[in-house]
Amino acid sequence: MRVAVPRESKPGEHRVALLPETVKRLRSLGAEVSVEAGLGTFLGFTERDYTEAGAQVVEDRCALLGNAEVVVRVNKPPLDEIALMRRGTVHISLLDPFNERPLIDRLVEAGLEAVALELIPRSTIAQKMDVLSSQASLAGYVAVILAASRLAKIFPMMVTPSGTISPTRVFIIGAGVAGLQAIATAKRLGARVEAFDTRPVVEEQVQSLGAKFVKLDLGETGQTKDGYATALSEEQLQRQRELLAKHCALADVVITTAQVFGRKAPLIVTDVMLAGMRPGSVVVDLAVETGGNVEGVVFDAEVERHGVLVLGVANLPGRVAVHASQMFANNVVNFLEHFWDKQNKSLNMVLEDDIIRGALVAHAGALYSTTLSAMR
Repeated sequence: MRVAVPRESKPGEHRVALLPETVKRLRSLGAEVSVEAGLGTFLGFTERDYTEAGAQVVEDRCALLGNAEVVVRVNKPPLDEIALMRRGTVHISLLDPFNERPLIDRLVEAGLEAVALELIPRSTIAQKMDVLSSQASLAGYVAVILAASRLAKIFPMMVTPSGTISPTRVFIIGAGVAGLQAIATAKRLGARVEAFDTRPVVEEQVQSLGAKFVKLDLGETGQTKDGYATALSEEQLQRQRELLAKHCALADVVITTAQVFGRKAPLIVTDVMLAGMRPGSVVVDLAVETGGNVEGVVFDAEVERHGVLVLGVANLPGRVAVHASQMFANNVVNFLEHFWDKQNKSLNMVLEDDIIRGALVAHAGALYSTTLSAMR
C-alpha cells in the first residue's frame, strides 16, 4: 500500500499529517510512504529525518498524488488537485463536509474513497483517532496563552512588598474539550476561573479542574449521543445572553468555545455585553471559523469593541504546530492501523464498521456517510 503525504496548500498552515516517528509506524506495517519535499521543514524536520524513517521524498507533487493509493493530509484538497488522484484512491483529511458541498461532489465524481476525519464518531474505540478532540484541546490551551499575552495584567495572585495583586478573573463559555483545556491552563497560570455550559453533566468535570461552574436555568437542554451540546432555541439563547452578561462584566478574560456540530456557531456574546465589560478586557472566540460566538468578531483578526479586545484568531492549533502535528499524525496512524490488513499489507475499510459508516463521505462514486446524509 502506497501512502502519500503532500505539503499543506492552505496559507499559513504549518501542521503536517505525518511526522518521521509516525512514518516508522506505517513502515512497520509494511506500507510504502512517500512525502513531498519540504514537508515538516517549518517544524524543524529535514528530508533526511523522513528518509531515515523509511519514507521516500518526492519533488513532483503531481507524481506523488498520482501514484498514491492512500493520500493523507491535514486540510481539504484544492479542487484542481482532485483530478490528479486515481479512482479508488483513499483520501483522508479534514474536509468540512457540511460547508463544502462542491468539494464533496467533486470527490464523489472522481471516484475517490474520501474520509472526513471530523466525522469520526466519538465512541470509546474511536477515541485514539479523534482528530477534533486532539486539536480542540490544543486550541483551548493556545486561547488562554493568547489572552494572557494581550491582557495588561498578570494571571496569578501575588503578595509582594508593594501590595497584593488579585488574580485575573477568567470566564469560559463552553466546557467541551477546548473549554476544559482552557480551564486547566488558566488555573495553572493562577487565574480565578468560572465556566458555563448548557450541559449540566459537565459540572463535575469543571469542578474537578478547580473552576466554579455557573448554573443557569435555561429550561430543557442536553447533548447528542456523541457528546456535543444540542442547539438551543432562540428564546433559550436570548435568556442565556441575559444571564451571562453579569459574569462577562466581572471577567478580565472571556473565552467562548460554543459550537454546534455541523451548524453555524451560536451568537452568545452580544455587542451590548461587550459594552458592559471593563475596558482592557480580552475576549477570545474559538468558534470564529464556524461563524463566531461574539458579535462583531472578525475572522483571523484582532479588533477592539468598546475598549474590549476581541480575538478571532483562526487555526489556533497551528500556532503550536509541532505538537498539533504529533497528535494529528498519531490519530491518523491509529485510524490506518485499525483498518490495516496485515496479511495483504493494505487498507481494508469495512463498510459495516461504525467508524467507516460515519466518516466515509464518498465511496464507489456515490455519497456514502450516514452522518452527512442525515444532516442534509
